[in-house]
Amino acid sequence: MIKKAVPEMAVATSVTGLPGIAPYQTKKNEAYMSEGLQAHFRLILEETKRQIMEGSDNTVEALRGDDKELADPADKATREEIIGLMLRASDRESKLLRKIEEALQRLDNEDYGYCESCGEEIGVRRLEARPTATLCIDCKTLDEIREKQQGSN
Repeated sequence: MIKKAVPEMAVATSVTGLPGIAPYQTKKNEAYMSEGLQAHFRLILEETKRQIMEGSDNTVEALRGDDKELADPADKATREEIIGLMLRASDRESKLLRKIEEALQRLDNEDYGYCESCGEEIGVRRLEARPTATLCIDCKTLDEIREKQQGSN
């Protein structure tokens, strides 16, 4: 008798790419931004924050640990380019951390999930894709059109 291998359970991943956090399954007649939804987004935001902080620590260690003098100009140029990329990534991550902190504050104030422009619901799937979103898709689209028009003048 041949035994079939049982496939391992795939780790649930939400659209945010965080392992173990599956997309939220709304319950029938569940109110928007219920306690369950708020807990779901708090988990996403805090896990993203934790991962950024961990990555930041690794970046600092990498920058500190590589202080040897390189004789080859190509090696020096490569190292400087890598450091530049690391610093740009770190800058983006620090901006994202500020947005995460603001989103956590909105959760505490019960303003999370509502468009700051029109006050409408942003939507669960949009928030899972971009948990720091502050605009609904319609207002964000209008905002991008305005930016494009102002940029072409």
